[in-house]
Amino acid sequence: MNLTRQPIHQKGQKAVRGTTAARLWLERVKGLPCVICKAPGPSDAHHVYHDRYGRNKASDFDTIPLCKHCHQDGPESVHKAKATWRAKHGPDWGYLPLVRAMLDTQDTVDF
Repeated sequence: MNLTRQPIHQKGQKAVRGTTAARLWLERVKGLPCVICKAPGPSDAHHVYHDRYGRNKASDFDTIPLCKHCHQDGPESVHKAKATWRAKHGPDWGYLPLVRAMLDTQDTVDF
């Protein structure tokens, strides 16, 4: 994130998509529980888009884990009811620090 607390890949920067590192990141995000309802993974990797300028796409690194219900299927899912979802949960990019912390915790767990 930048100083405005919005995703880094916001204005004029090319989104990072499809690289090996990005694909690995997406797989890790998909393994997390939903950040909204805490349903266990696998989850969908939702590319954050609230407050985006123009048609800039989010980077694969700007993704949050959402279950199918919170992502696309539920009546108040982020893709079916953007304004309702945002009013209830805040901007989708606001969960990026939590997701990074979840992944950092996952990295330190000893199996």
